[in-house]
Amino acid sequence: MTISMVLIIIAALIAFIWVLMEFRRLRHKIFAVFLIMLIMFFYFSFTYALKEKGLDLKTLPGVIEASKLYYSWMVSLFHNSVAITSNAIKMDWGITNSTAR
Repeated sequence: MTISMVLIIIAALIAFIWVLMEFRRLRHKIFAVFLIMLIMFFYFSFTYALKEKGLDLKTLPGVIEASKLYYSWMVSLFHNSVAITSNAIKMDWGITNSTAR
């Protein structure tokens, strides 16, 4: 599939979700925005993680390989986020370092 076809499908899916959620106007508006953001996150992270890999998503082995690569990328992203957060927690955030007296 070409990128333009994928974008059309994503746009149609987002429009469908948006119209569906507008029928249940106030109660589900936050849920609709969450779903749209989740779809956009998965689409953009999938394309970023697999760019320049040369995978053929029209075949089953290509889809399986893409799924493995994407899952591996997401796991490493999670582990890196945990490492950054734990390092930020361990830092001394007090006002002990000063240059002027």
